[in-house]
Parts: sequence; C-alpha cells; structure tokens
Amino acid sequence: MAVPKRKWSKARTRRHHANWKLQPLNLVECPQCHELKMTHRVCKNCGYYKGEEVVAQD
Repeated sequence: MAVPKRKWSKARTRRHHANWKLQPLNLVECPQCHELKMTHRVCKNCGYYKGEEVVAQD
C-alpha cells in the first residue's frame, strides 16, 4: 500500500483545497428553437438533439 513519506504542511493542504471549485455551466444555443441548453443534451424546450426530434412534444 502506498504511504506518503512526509506530512503535507497546512499551507500546502489549504492551497490544494482552494483550487477545488465548481465550473460554470457550458450553455449553448439550440439550433432549432434558439433556447439555451447544456451541450450534448436533448433540448428541454423543443425535444431535438442533433437535428432529430428525440422527445415528442404534445
């Protein structure tokens, strides 16, 4: 089992944890209805993905 050779200092630990944060959502415009949607997802507004209707809208 891997064991660290020495203890990390408190400053190094805190610096390491300071860079762990959420990234902003990458939203793109739907080519069909021009609403904002997440990339590589079906559009919630019109139900299209890659130019094809995947979810039928009632």
